[in-house]
Amino acid sequence: MKSIADQTLPVDELVVCDDRSKDNTIEIIQSFAENCAFPVHIHVNETNLGSTKNFEKCLSLCTGDIIFLCDQDDKWRPDRVQKQADYLNAHPDKDAVFCDAMKMGDDSKPVGSTIWEEIEFDAKKQNTWKSGKAHEILFTGFIVTGATLAIRKSCLARLMPFPTHVPDLIHDAWMAMVLSLEGKIDFIPETLIYYRIHASQQVGFGNKVDKVQLKDRLNRDRNKKLIPLKEKGEKLLGMYKLLKALPFVPQEKLMKLDLAQAHFFKRSALPDNRLLRFPFVVNNVIQGHYRFSSKDWWLPAMGDLFE
Repeated sequence: MKSIADQTLPVDELVVCDDRSKDNTIEIIQSFAENCAFPVHIHVNETNLGSTKNFEKCLSLCTGDIIFLCDQDDKWRPDRVQKQADYLNAHPDKDAVFCDAMKMGDDSKPVGSTIWEEIEFDAKKQNTWKSGKAHEILFTGFIVTGATLAIRKSCLARLMPFPTHVPDLIHDAWMAMVLSLEGKIDFIPETLIYYRIHASQQVGFGNKVDKVQLKDRLNRDRNKKLIPLKEKGEKLLGMYKLLKALPFVPQEKLMKLDLAQAHFFKRSALPDNRLLRFPFVVNNVIQGHYRFSSKDWWLPAMGDLFE
């Protein structure tokens, strides 16, 4: 919290929504508020809302024109507020801006890499984003970390209520997705916060899943391959239905999302007979649909042929 108080452009308020925490969070915030130059509003939920609905409540209680999201254990660079506020003031057509973050450990020391490096939001993807195809990047993976996001209060009315029934589509992913379809979110290629990596975090970085090895692919139960594909299709379909229902979202931009959900469902239903899979795999390679799965599109394609 000290890094919030030490900003070169002072914040106007700090709004905290405590989702029934079981540690001494409230006591720490109350102690901080006693010596703070700006008002600190503390709200304790009567029942646990879950992270997405807790963020929704907290955002709705903020009164400023620009809201900076914050996770309790991260650290802001002193010019974070200045940089993101300046960007939004200079770009009235944008409703949100995010940034990169330097990862740090429990000892508050940088670990030497950033979250963009981990999720491979590289120069090529950044150029794709700038070209107006941010939504296509977000269809295949989430890029925007809520703790790095600054957003205009005025746009929240059309983003709320946040959905909770689609797995992994948490508050920051939902806001970024909708705003990307409107062309109203951009990024600053700087590490304006330090993102803490620790074992107890609910979601985040630093816990990569090991890749399935070739010998495991050839020997594992086929359902272990097909079930995740069906789950991916269900997530994309749920997202597609939500976005299609929004009257202000350009429907033509949802075409690739529709193709992606159908692609994963069809992959999850491929027959056991490898020869019968061949026409589907070849056709989807030609159409480029395996890029919905990975930039290394040939790996899922070969998996569908031989696993």
